[in-house]
Amino acid sequence: MTLPVPEQRMRLRYGLNETDNWWYFALGPHRARIQAGFRALHTRVVRIFLFDKHAPDPVTEWPLFAAYVQAVLDIGAVPMITFARFGPPFDSSTDRRRFAARCADVAWGSVEQWGGHRVRDWYWCIWNEPNSELIGGGLDFDQYRLIYEEVAGGVLRWLSPYLSHRPPRIGGPAVDGFQPFWLDWMLRFLREIDGALVGFASWHRYGDWREQGEAGAPLDDSVFSDLLMAQTPEYEARSRAVGRLAAGRDVLNVCGELNVHSHYDARVSRRFNQTVFGAAYYASALIHLMRGGADLEMLWTGTDDAGPYGLLDKTGRPTPVFHAKRLCAEHVRFGDWLVFPPPTPGSEARLDVVVARGQDGRCSGVLVHLRDEVASYPLDQWGGAVPLAGRLYKVDRSTGGGVLEDETNGSVTFHGYGVAVVTTRDSARRMPCTEATAEDHDRDRSGDR
Repeated sequence: MTLPVPEQRMRLRYGLNETDNWWYFALGPHRARIQAGFRALHTRVVRIFLFDKHAPDPVTEWPLFAAYVQAVLDIGAVPMITFARFGPPFDSSTDRRRFAARCADVAWGSVEQWGGHRVRDWYWCIWNEPNSELIGGGLDFDQYRLIYEEVAGGVLRWLSPYLSHRPPRIGGPAVDGFQPFWLDWMLRFLREIDGALVGFASWHRYGDWREQGEAGAPLDDSVFSDLLMAQTPEYEARSRAVGRLAAGRDVLNVCGELNVHSHYDARVSRRFNQTVFGAAYYASALIHLMRGGADLEMLWTGTDDAGPYGLLDKTGRPTPVFHAKRLCAEHVRFGDWLVFPPPTPGSEARLDVVVARGQDGRCSGVLVHLRDEVASYPLDQWGGAVPLAGRLYKVDRSTGGGVLEDETNGSVTFHGYGVAVVTTRDSARRMPCTEATAEDHDRDRSGDR
């Protein structure tokens, strides 16, 4: 089958944040089920927190920290260790040096326990949302730069003997995308900090933080839902903006946090984040991140104990978002050739579509329905780009949030928001989960631009 041009290589890695509820993932009674779920999602990077988010203190609780990390390694992923923050005053050179020493000790201890040739492939994120007063202390960039440079220098001291001229995977600033001038932070981060200390640039994006009716947010359910869903193209726009700033440099473009709604109260955000609506939003965001050239995405979060974010609960029970991500991860794989068919009459603003072609002959079309309405779409409207025969996998209201598997019949019908895959290859024939290495990134990035 001949796909329309242009094609682009799939460079996006799938990842997760694993923060407040890390214990269930690493040590809990259902950890085997949770970890199997992470593997099924082709998870390559798991972001873990230190010095915040109820994380174990590596100074006084090293065995717990080691278990946290080992759980990540056991699923075939690498950790993104986030040195979240220290308390004010942020201008104190003494506090800054102490914090940098604590972070460097973590890098040293990790090299001692897991070996430098393994630890060199880990990610090290410095601070979390420094531009947010609520989350990261509301630093200005000059304050952040001094902290970053001191911490990065301390971490690099222990990594540099093992890097073999490859860039260190140290990065930041993990900016809060709700704040004005967030792109200023990305520009200054990439222009003013020594490039030898920067391996990735990280940014966060959610659909909204407001409860309905708060701060001018719509009160009507359908209007608010439409507002949220209309924002998924922003992931592509932001990916492209950061990519332009990093052009010509070996710096990974990382969407370090995303979900539909960031509100901490489950009564406000669960119905958006952990439902079929959330599944469609997330799958749409993934397609736009693919289009925009992002290198890594990390949903907030992997597991949750009665919270509003996780795609698995503390027992490993999946939400519709888990199923949507699994469909994307199994059928749109790193290194595939991708094409994004243009919208056809009648499908504008209703569907996002990506077609993935693998070296094994697999061809899969992912369709994301963006409206809360029943609609059918003939597969031949894309001129043969989407497979016309094969297996169909679908998540929508009619499937109860689970996955329906069937033969294709020439069209796909959605009952409201949903995600569907039409593929020439059975979902059971999956790629094995393997550990991502620096060589993988180097090989994968070659020829992408």
